[in-house]
Amino acid sequence: MTNKATVLIVEDETAISNFISTILTANDYRTLRTETGASAISMISSHCPDVVLLDLGLPDMDGLEILKAVRNWSGIPIIVVSARGNEEEKVEALDLGADDYITKPFGTSELLARIRTAIRHSIKMETGEDISGGMCIKGGLTIDFDKHIVTVDGTDVHLTQIEFKIVALLAKHAGSVLTYAFIINQIWGHFAQSDRQILRVNMANIRRKIEQNPAEPKYILTEVGVGYRMCDEP
Repeated sequence: MTNKATVLIVEDETAISNFISTILTANDYRTLRTETGASAISMISSHCPDVVLLDLGLPDMDGLEILKAVRNWSGIPIIVVSARGNEEEKVEALDLGADDYITKPFGTSELLARIRTAIRHSIKMETGEDISGGMCIKGGLTIDFDKHIVTVDGTDVHLTQIEFKIVALLAKHAGSVLTYAFIINQIWGHFAQSDRQILRVNMANIRRKIEQNPAEPKYILTEVGVGYRMCDEP
């Protein structure tokens, strides 16, 4: 590519930082690296990277504090890469504005896929592409945002209004985890009770209608304790 996408790696473990940098360089990304939170904030402001890979356990400050600070003035894609795998911290990071969350150890293919997704979403937000209308195709699943039509392998699927809104919301953020609270707020409104049961019931109905095997979904995946993610495979 002529203009390489730049990825800022915020990681204090040298071996991990070297590993990530080697992977990205081999896949035609330009990398920047830092080991501290203060330097990360400065570099995000001065270099404006395309994506930030943010470790939470930094020597001078918690990565969540960096996330809060950056989200006050920038919507730059931030992917948290952390050994902290508990659900509460994942939810907190996503609610604070992280675009994605990868738990160490991770695979090379997964990391590259998450970065590609973050960059695509950033471009869509800047250009408006695929945000207000158009279509989304994921394997045999097709969502027509304008006509409010969903088909699976060419066959129309009859969704309720709420079910369509949930599918459309996930489709427009395909590849990213949406927390339960975010989905409930977007679908039922800011003052809706954060009762996950109504969301689970709707999701069960959606999967029964669009998945060949609802017990092993391939279109809408569950991030246990966190939320849902629509697959990002074309």
